[in-house]
Amino acid sequence: MDSYGELLKNAREGKKLTLDTVSAALTIDKKYLEGLEDEDNGVFPGEPYMVGFMKNYSEFLELDSEYILKLYHNKKIQESPVPEGLIEKPKSEKFWPILISSIIAVILIVVAVILVLVLRKKPVEEGDVVLGNGVKNNQYELTDQRFQKRLYKGDQLTIPSGSGKIVLTVKDTLKSFGLDTPSGVFYTDLAEESEFDLNGDGTSDVIVYVSDISASDERRGAEVSILLRHGVSIAGGDSVEVDAIPFASEIQSKHPQHVILEDNRAYPFSLNATFRASCVFRDKIDFGSSVESFFSNGEQLSATAHNGIRIWMSNSNAVKFTIVADSKTYDLEVGKAGQVLVEDIKWIKDTDGRYKLVVIELD
Repeated sequence: MDSYGELLKNAREGKKLTLDTVSAALTIDKKYLEGLEDEDNGVFPGEPYMVGFMKNYSEFLELDSEYILKLYHNKKIQESPVPEGLIEKPKSEKFWPILISSIIAVILIVVAVILVLVLRKKPVEEGDVVLGNGVKNNQYELTDQRFQKRLYKGDQLTIPSGSGKIVLTVKDTLKSFGLDTPSGVFYTDLAEESEFDLNGDGTSDVIVYVSDISASDERRGAEVSILLRHGVSIAGGDSVEVDAIPFASEIQSKHPQHVILEDNRAYPFSLNATFRASCVFRDKIDFGSSVESFFSNGEQLSATAHNGIRIWMSNSNAVKFTIVADSKTYDLEVGKAGQVLVEDIKWIKDTDGRYKLVVIELD
């Protein structure tokens, strides 16, 4: 099987490029490029960074990035330990006598259990869903942290929202992982990463990656990794927490405030970002937790906030921002190439009772 590290290295050397040259062109640290060529996963702060750098590096070298990523995922699967249930243990010479005795004992136990169930039938508590093998379905709540677990058919994942919980149900764990969502059933194959739009706004809300699934036995479940994408506001509602909007005099920043618009009320607004180079981007919407992702050239992000959004970027010149509020679009100025920039885009109150949507640079 081809080595993705050797393919990257050979392609770079074939173009007579040094790591320093590529690092400067892609604004990716040299140690990460060396990590990709040496297939050293330990140098990366997380798998999303590694996958993003690998895709960007492959396209820069004019390689098939999908093939390179496939080689990486295949290697990862091969290096995973074999599940305990798939290892066949040697049978002893006394196997058959022990087997016969075990079968008789099992039959007696089954008969006893049936009699007990017939004589005393215990009602099933409301909300308990039981699989055919006697295992209860589990329910997990997704947060802004990566979720990784072996899931089984019938398991449920919940996402908190302003109008209640959004429930996702595991539909299929045979050959492909099926997830039943309010927008329909989505499928992800082995060693593939899929993005799903849960609320029908055209923006992906959930990233699903399947690292293990059986082709013949759905009872084995599927090992999956799930991440809520970019902190997209899945919670419904259009209200702004007016009491939480600060006065202009309360803002502490040595940088001037850039006013986008003024109105006699505050309302939700949207931030659209288009990436034209590699960039690590972090956002915090309203009063939620911050979410960090890696973006490369051509990717886009859209998020909606009620009170405000804080953004952090490793290369401010790599992003073009527009804000949509009150059916109007406003372009935001960007910083210099390679500049780390942190900004608040939020509503503030003025002394005259009017509201202002402002951009404030933070130190």
